[in-house]
Amino acid sequence: MMIARRLLRSNASAQASSLVKYVTSTASLQGHTESLLDSSVRHFSSTPSAQSDTTEENGFKGHGMLAPFTAGWQSNDLHPLIIERSEGSYVYDINGNKYLDSLAGLWCTALGGSEPRLVKAATDQLNKLPFYHSFWNRTTKPSLDLAQEILSMFTAQKMGKVFFTNSGSEANDSQVKLVWYYNNALGRPNKKKFIARTKAYHGSTLISASLTGLPALHQKFDLPAPFVLHTDCPHYWRYHLPGETEEEFATRLATNLENLILKEGPETIAAFIAEPVMGAGGVIPPPKTYFDKVQAIVKKYDILFIADEVITAFGRLGTMFGSDYYNIKPDLVSLAKALSNAYVPMGATLVSPEISDVIHSQSNKLGSFAHGFTYSGHPIACAVALEALKIYRERDIPGHVRQIAPKFQDGIRAFSDSPIIGEIRGLGMIMGTEFTNNKSPTDLFPAEWGVGAIFGEECQKRGMLVRVAGDAIMMSPTLIMTPGEVDKLVSIYGDALKATEARVAELKSKKN
Repeated sequence: MMIARRLLRSNASAQASSLVKYVTSTASLQGHTESLLDSSVRHFSSTPSAQSDTTEENGFKGHGMLAPFTAGWQSNDLHPLIIERSEGSYVYDINGNKYLDSLAGLWCTALGGSEPRLVKAATDQLNKLPFYHSFWNRTTKPSLDLAQEILSMFTAQKMGKVFFTNSGSEANDSQVKLVWYYNNALGRPNKKKFIARTKAYHGSTLISASLTGLPALHQKFDLPAPFVLHTDCPHYWRYHLPGETEEEFATRLATNLENLILKEGPETIAAFIAEPVMGAGGVIPPPKTYFDKVQAIVKKYDILFIADEVITAFGRLGTMFGSDYYNIKPDLVSLAKALSNAYVPMGATLVSPEISDVIHSQSNKLGSFAHGFTYSGHPIACAVALEALKIYRERDIPGHVRQIAPKFQDGIRAFSDSPIIGEIRGLGMIMGTEFTNNKSPTDLFPAEWGVGAIFGEECQKRGMLVRVAGDAIMMSPTLIMTPGEVDKLVSIYGDALKATEARVAELKSKKN
């Protein structure tokens, strides 16, 4: 590690810098070299961004923040990329460099940066009522208005109540407590287990990290909790059997889910949670007929279905919600991110009338629903979210996505023949690229090459930020992109890919 850091401090070649960053960040995150061989751990490992020497003058190396999902040495030894302002689909760092933000922050600024209507909504609410809580049946009008607006927008299944949180992690934590309260109220104290999926991402707090199916969020944290079970990841390309069609793969996964339920005992399983499209786990759309089959299984055994719409809500797939796209009829829904366009921390859980009616009718026996946060239904967050929802409707953001998504999807998929790309996958305005050797899901590049990190570095050089996760990259850009901006994204992707191919070829020649 000391040698690696000396290389970083010197002006070594970009290739050496990238490789060192990858090895150190991945090894630090997982704590042992053997984890590099685990594809799901490796996939979620993130890499730092290469910084220009001019950042030295700003003096932020060794800053005082304990940064999320960041190896400790990175904060001490590398300069952070500091974003100073945003405008539409672009962000600018403190050195004035402009980047096309292909991940919309963290899958969240669907309406882009500096949307004036949202800024005004926040300012107006600050001037009127900067804060009041929602405890003990005291609340604010923005909170009540937002709850009603969300209930009217979500039409895949009728919902009865909305509980406000500050993030997607809190929303999914709250789902667990809601479901436990519900089953206790019905006299089913043993029906408490949750089934999630390998590679799912549902958050990073204690319970939501347990629901998450990524080893990086479990190792060193003594997780997952024992009441959480994980079933198959629905990634057809990586996990299908030879000759198995998508529908046959979906049938096998549904059968495995049913076998898991029967093994544990249906009377012990409370809920199944799923993202319509897996996000942070690698942008993994489900195989054909998957959700039809899975919903039939959970309904058969009286198991609640929780749709984690934190990434897919508000137009990302070309429908207002991911549940609309896949005909999911959930009992509960988790929202966050684009709910407030991420301008203010905001999350929500939607609760079906059947569940909310039980909570209401049994509260005298069980006591009040003793769960909540100081900032639940914060009036500023609700005011901003209300305005965001108006914009999604007025500008028909899902319709705009349906117009530009083919240019985005077709443009990126045109590079599928690249010798270093294993799979390109996605739909709407969400897409992932996985780099493998020989087009094989099992023939991985050596971890120390850091192919994903190389690609991310080449994109950044050309003015675009992507999400790097091991040897995969993900894009989830703003939903307001113009056709010209999509063309620019595709062009940068192609140029970065060409440069990455050359660097991989050089690494191969050195290896041989």
